[in-house]
Amino acid sequence: MRVMKFGGTSVGSPERLLRVLDIVRKARAAEPLVMVVSAMGHTTDRLIEAADLAAGGDLAGAERVVDGLMDLTASNGLLLLRQVATPGAPKAEITPKVRELLAPLRQLLSGVALLRERTPQTLDLVLSFGERLSATVVALLLEAGGTPAVFVDSRQFVVTNAHFGNAEVDQAASKARLAEVSATWGERLPVVTGFLGSTPDGRSTTLGRNGSDYTATLLARWLGASEVNGWTDVSGVMTADPGLVDDAYPLKHLSYMEALELVDFGASMFHSRTMIPLIESGIPLRIRNTMLPDDPGTLIDARGGDDEGAATSVTSLENLALLGVQVRRIAKRASIGARVLAALEAAGIGVWMANQSAHGQSVAVAVPGSSLEAARACLAEALATELERGEVEPLTVRAPVTLLTLVAEAMGRTPNVAGRFFYALGAVGIPVRAIAQGASARSISCIVDADDTRVAVRTVHAAFNFAHQQVSILVLGRGTVGGALLGQIRDQRDVLAREHDVDLRVVGIAGRRNVVFDERGVDLAQWPAPSGAEGADERPSEASIDAPAPDLVALLDRMKRLPVPVLVDCTAADGMEALYLAAFERGVHVVAANKKPLTIPWQERQRLMDAARRHHRSYRYETTVGASLPVIETLKNLVRTGDHVHLVEGSFSGTLGFVANELMSGQPLSAVVRRARELGYTEPNPLEDLSGQDVARKALILSRELGLAIDGADVKVQPMFDLGLAPDAPLDQLFAALEARDAEVSATVAARKAEGQVLRYLARIERSTADGGASSVSVGPVWVPADHPSTRLRGTEAFVAFTTARYRAYPLVVQGAGAGGEVTAAGVLADLLQISMALRGR
Repeated sequence: MRVMKFGGTSVGSPERLLRVLDIVRKARAAEPLVMVVSAMGHTTDRLIEAADLAAGGDLAGAERVVDGLMDLTASNGLLLLRQVATPGAPKAEITPKVRELLAPLRQLLSGVALLRERTPQTLDLVLSFGERLSATVVALLLEAGGTPAVFVDSRQFVVTNAHFGNAEVDQAASKARLAEVSATWGERLPVVTGFLGSTPDGRSTTLGRNGSDYTATLLARWLGASEVNGWTDVSGVMTADPGLVDDAYPLKHLSYMEALELVDFGASMFHSRTMIPLIESGIPLRIRNTMLPDDPGTLIDARGGDDEGAATSVTSLENLALLGVQVRRIAKRASIGARVLAALEAAGIGVWMANQSAHGQSVAVAVPGSSLEAARACLAEALATELERGEVEPLTVRAPVTLLTLVAEAMGRTPNVAGRFFYALGAVGIPVRAIAQGASARSISCIVDADDTRVAVRTVHAAFNFAHQQVSILVLGRGTVGGALLGQIRDQRDVLAREHDVDLRVVGIAGRRNVVFDERGVDLAQWPAPSGAEGADERPSEASIDAPAPDLVALLDRMKRLPVPVLVDCTAADGMEALYLAAFERGVHVVAANKKPLTIPWQERQRLMDAARRHHRSYRYETTVGASLPVIETLKNLVRTGDHVHLVEGSFSGTLGFVANELMSGQPLSAVVRRARELGYTEPNPLEDLSGQDVARKALILSRELGLAIDGADVKVQPMFDLGLAPDAPLDQLFAALEARDAEVSATVAARKAEGQVLRYLARIERSTADGGASSVSVGPVWVPADHPSTRLRGTEAFVAFTTARYRAYPLVVQGAGAGGEVTAAGVLADLLQISMALRGR
């Protein structure tokens, strides 16, 4: 025998109820079946509304609510009747039955209106009409469809005490009565009302929230069923609340004890006592989806899943308040926790979490937010003497807060679960207000601020590999680098998800003239936009953002509650440091190919770095020097490990390296620069490259990574070619000036080449060996001998050599492609992946 329980959402609409009837008919053909149903849809809420109206004296209003229930139930029933009725089956009189059933409810509400009183006992009787209505209609429809069925009022056999609203079941008496009642069913399919019971003297009671689940598992135990199926609107127990985590998914298998743990921490899927009959009898429960009946759902049994190291679910119980009691005199520590809990229990205030410090001097309790004032008053009264004497600090309150819990059966046998849990939260800057772990070690919980709930749940969900680590990306700039990055994300996204559990989701793209934003992810199939298409940026520029700052800040406000939000700056715009600060303040990481925010005055640069650390955000900018070459990370590691860097020398600009190589091959200066611009190697204005300012910025960035508190004015800069033009000279003037120098430059190159010298544009950062200070930072064109390491460079290759205390005889050399949209974008992508891997603890 199988017991099938259908929740309110499963029977709440004609479409769903039709699916229920189909499921039941097919199952009935295979094995004996008992069916338990909840009230339809929002019927329970409507009945409470009617009772409240009647208690307030508004009988007419209560009657209108009942009329609405009758009309809706009858009309839905008639609609389904036309679809399921089969020839020869009994004719169902749905409307008369519904009218007959609701007549006593109208009389009851009339009495409530006369007395102006709604007792818990009366409310239980009112609520009983919901399940009775549902079971009556379902039984009639089954009969009309050719399946013999019988309506069964569970009040006939579920015997309870008189604790109205959450009654306790007398199992022995109930089982005895069920034996008598079930003997009358014959071959008919029993359609049983869930949630309901009655006292020994016949007064109606209810079993509490999700009481229909409890009815089903009790029936299964008493009848010796092989399995219980709980049909609902999801395909099983989810790894997290789907409303908070888009990629939450149903678990295949969990144990009774894990299910109980989920109940304890606020999972609304189960009645708090649902598991008890199953544990006592060993009957499995399977949660299934009414609308997707072929889905396997979640199996809950004594064994649980096979993966002992896997976590089960992340739960979040919201709208709580955290109260703290701090003892000043240590002599009081032995009793303070017990007294706090006893006072709250005596006041009838539920406690969702209690935490006492190891030394016993402080205790924190989480209570429902609705009980905050009552709890505050209760504890103030219970500790009045200690408060008056100054033995206890004034009560502290933090509200609203959320109880965040990770549940896993084998947590106590798996090392570093707590470490991963708290590391994940700390890595995204979420403060933990209180911590708790039970003796079973089956779960670990903490209190976080309500505003952090969504991010906390998503972060822990991703950290424990329930699903891919989603990274939400806002890309600024759709030029050479931005366009290449979008293409690389599009091409690599499936591979990264499959092999590295990382879901890179571009949620926003901002160009010079428009912004596209979609929290679900922008479709990259059309990005980057082809040249000439509407909204496409001209190439080959790293386009500046012209949108007003408030608009970009508004995008950050939308980003901040998405999983792992990252602002990616692929522009060459000035003043972006203000936007970075706004990002850090909103919990958004920053990955930048833009060098300019790193070259602002030293004190401002330090404030930017401090803001990233203070808000626990990553600021990664590897591509600002050497494109995708690991120049900055290499230097950081030298400094971190205590090496003393004496000299940094290199060709930091792949662009100028290309220009130098082409000139050495005999090409005219103007043709070389034009070609470099066409290939996307230069800045939007090539004058910026030729002036040496771009290399000077890179030298400044590396100097500061060495800890040198210098500004741009401290860098000695000699341009590659002094053309006598203003920094913002138009392109036609630039190329005219270059053409005027073609012959001169070609002659100089030829003469130097004959002497065995090679043109390079190098930067040098020299530090004093005495005190570690900077002796000089300079950039400029130089003619080096043929055996200089930089002469090996080809095309746009960049070259950086670090001479250090450890690398004195043989400098540490980093060399490779140092310019171009594709390689720079690859470096940006690597920075993005570094952030994701760090959050996953990899």
